Amino acid sequence: MREIVLDTETTGLDPATGDRIVEIGAVELWNHLPTGKTFHKYLNPERNMPEEAQAVHGLTEEFLKDKPVFSQIADDFLTFIKGSKLVIHNASFDMKFINAELALAEKQLLPSDIAIDTLGLARKSFPGSPASLDALCRRFNIDNSARTLHGALLDSEILAEVYLELIGGRQPGFGLADTNNTIERKGDEEKQVFKRPKPLKARLTVKEEEAHTAFLKKLGTNAIWNKLVTKN
Repeated sequence: MREIVLDTETTGLDPATGDRIVEIGAVELWNHLPTGKTFHKYLNPERNMPEEAQAVHGLTEEFLKDKPVFSQIADDFLTFIKGSKLVIHNASFDMKFINAELALAEKQLLPSDIAIDTLGLARKSFPGSPASLDALCRRFNIDNSARTLHGALLDSEILAEVYLELIGGRQPGFGLADTNNTIERKGDEEKQVFKRPKPLKARLTVKEEEAHTAFLKKLGTNAIWNKLVTKN
């Protein structure tokens, strides 16, 4: 299962009033674990940078002026996220900015149901508790010491760890998300099953197997052990 953890930095709070994306970062997950593949771009917003926004992410007009505009990277971005759910903290905020940029680039908009909102997951799991990314890092003991300012790629990497904890930690996969995993289906339910590429060698010697068989014969046909062996 492929998912993309995504974050953006912007010039403000509302694309309807002219605010634009200035940074976009994304991390690929496969079966909830990072693969190492990322997407990261700084963008020229083609407008001034408000002091309030710069204080949040530290990106200046001078730094961004030679960066590409969103329309120049739109196709690469859409290719990277294609066919995947987007894991976003406060998804409605980022989705409205991404769709505003896609509209300006004359690209197809993303449906709202493509997003998994970790802010909603956190509020449902811990009602009444702080649900910011920093608060969740403290709750799950995730190191966010490098997060002195907001940064789209760094925040995506941190959010990937938070998301894993929100859905139950590393227990579901146990790190076995590879080509030896298969999906077994029963009715409407699916479960992931790990299968060894090569069966383990038997540890019983021929002499031990013969001794075991002889012992079972002594128990008689009515012994419960023999009934279980016959049934299996």
